[in-house]
Amino acid sequence: MTTLLDPGMDLTLRPMRYPDFYERYRAAIRNTWTVEEVDLASDVTDLAKLTADEHHLVKRLVAFFATGDSIVANNLVLNLYKHVNAPEARLYLSRQLFEEAVHVQFYLTLLDTYLPDPDERVQAFAAIEHIPSIRQKGEFCFRWIDSIDRLDRLETREQRRQFLLNLICFAACIEGLFFYGAFAYVYWLRSRGLLHGLATGTNWVFRDESMHMEFAFSVVDTVRAEEPELFDDDLHGEVVRMMTEAVACELEFARDVCGDGLSGMNVREMEHYLRYVADQRLVRLGFPREFGDENPFGFMELQDVQELTNFFERRVSAYQVAVQGSVALDEDF
Repeated sequence: MTTLLDPGMDLTLRPMRYPDFYERYRAAIRNTWTVEEVDLASDVTDLAKLTADEHHLVKRLVAFFATGDSIVANNLVLNLYKHVNAPEARLYLSRQLFEEAVHVQFYLTLLDTYLPDPDERVQAFAAIEHIPSIRQKGEFCFRWIDSIDRLDRLETREQRRQFLLNLICFAACIEGLFFYGAFAYVYWLRSRGLLHGLATGTNWVFRDESMHMEFAFSVVDTVRAEEPELFDDDLHGEVVRMMTEAVACELEFARDVCGDGLSGMNVREMEHYLRYVADQRLVRLGFPREFGDENPFGFMELQDVQELTNFFERRVSAYQVAVQGSVALDEDF
């Protein structure tokens, strides 16, 4: 029987082997949004109200955003599309690549709006080279991209495990932890009545990233069903080590972003949140919790409900294409 990771390039959509992937592609199409729909005008006024420490947080945040989704897009093109051998899955990956491009455009617009000084913008775009906390996250990402860079075909069990680890890293650690840490800072600012434009755009990015993660996890589920022998104690141990390193990288970023602590946002609480999120990702992958932390951020527990309000009530006439989409209210963030 042909499996999802068998080498080759299946082009046949009928009969469809993985209809769930096709339905995810269709749901993503209904979820279309554009950067031009995000109003950042009020953010300019809010920026003038921020303290020096809050300005530092915002600048670090947009500096990370400036390169994060480009890294994810590179891995989609260089690695994932090549090895997931189902045309309906590649349809979804093509759509995800478009969404990553929209995210990059959104973050470009943020930088141009938030950092009027051209030299500051140049520094932000080069953050992965000269800001240690962002460089550390970048190095973590590139190590996993490079780990399968020379794999043209997944012929052996070990090669398939390498691919799985790359996919899990980008779903659970990059999109599922690094970005969720960044989202927490955005929603902390929103909870204080600040930067509503940033929060609105982030709502839609958040929705996209949740769908990206769930697609990747469904690929993992499919591989687990088809090749259960790949999911042994060694793979479990490698995933736990990967998640632990990702938490450490994001915690270093939190130390940079939060400094000595802000009202309602500090390194200790962010550590609890990151460990909590890491556990959610491990459980979704079929592994036991590793950390046992609780979510300290009430504003993140309500995020899925607030996203519904923003998505369907504030933009009913402007976003008709997405009204048929779905939002899960029982997912842990």
